[in-house]
Amino acid sequence: MEILDVLTDVAKTGRLGPVFSGADWSDVTAALGEPWDIGTMSRKGTWPRLFAYGDLELSVCRCRKVSLICIQTWRDIVELPQPVVGGTGIFPSRLTYADVVSALDKAGCPWQPYPPLTFGDQCSLVATPSGANFTFEIPQGGEPVLNVAGLPGDGHDCSAQTAGRDH
Repeated sequence: MEILDVLTDVAKTGRLGPVFSGADWSDVTAALGEPWDIGTMSRKGTWPRLFAYGDLELSVCRCRKVSLICIQTWRDIVELPQPVVGGTGIFPSRLTYADVVSALDKAGCPWQPYPPLTFGDQCSLVATPSGANFTFEIPQGGEPVLNVAGLPGDGHDCSAQTAGRDH
């Protein structure tokens, strides 16, 4: 499987194997093993937390649901969990806007420009089936290069579920 195949599949389905917005954290770790714990995303407590499987970064809410998914593509190589993508899980990066748009079109995945994240030296597009967002850095005098691909959060508010849980 090539990285563009992985990204177009995510754009069409909103999933990367067991990983999707709202996925139960125990299901993700059962399928992929223990991640690297990057740490808390809040100064107020221990949740939400950011975890990583290589360049796949997941924010996990205090209710232990996946609340945000990002695939960092700005590095020279992209490392994703082998159980999900097969092979070594390591892919070359430096995907251009033209590469991504061509792959989405070839896969029959509709997309459109995403103005809220298009400004200055970056541009963005969104795949309409899943809401997957692709944000590109525009180097001085160069072609836009994919910086990050992500899936939107599920928008849940688990504040009502926090009684008795660590925050």
